[in-house]
Amino acid sequence: MPTLSPVVILAFAAVTAHALGSLLGAMLIHPFAYWNAAAVFCFGVMSYIYLFGAVYKSISLRILLDLTRRPARTMEFSDISDRQIPEIFNERSAILIEGGLVDADGDTFVPTPAGQRLAARIARGRRLFAIGDTGLYDFDTLKSK
Repeated sequence: MPTLSPVVILAFAAVTAHALGSLLGAMLIHPFAYWNAAAVFCFGVMSYIYLFGAVYKSISLRILLDLTRRPARTMEFSDISDRQIPEIFNERSAILIEGGLVDADGDTFVPTPAGQRLAARIARGRRLFAIGDTGLYDFDTLKSK
């Protein structure tokens, strides 16, 4: 049985908290300045989402935490590249497969129709907000391959 992703849970919690908070505010505060309260609430939600996203799946943070937990506070580069990166890739691959976004065909990943639609939406969003190369990946190089 597929589980709800943390993003879905977070979105549901934010909408529920906003609705309940607005109702409670309207009942207890007269006059209730909805837009002021909504702005403060949305600032808090956006701050939380930013921090959640930065911490939840951050590969760099994961490596840093592992490094600081070691007694000598040192780690060979090969330990990161040979052990941690494959583990992270396998976890991310499983998320894509379980989410129905890709199918594994032997050693090959194939996007599902849902994966293709999501990729197209992300590409449109990147164009809409003029998000180019973020420095994480060289998209021009990937396109030419």
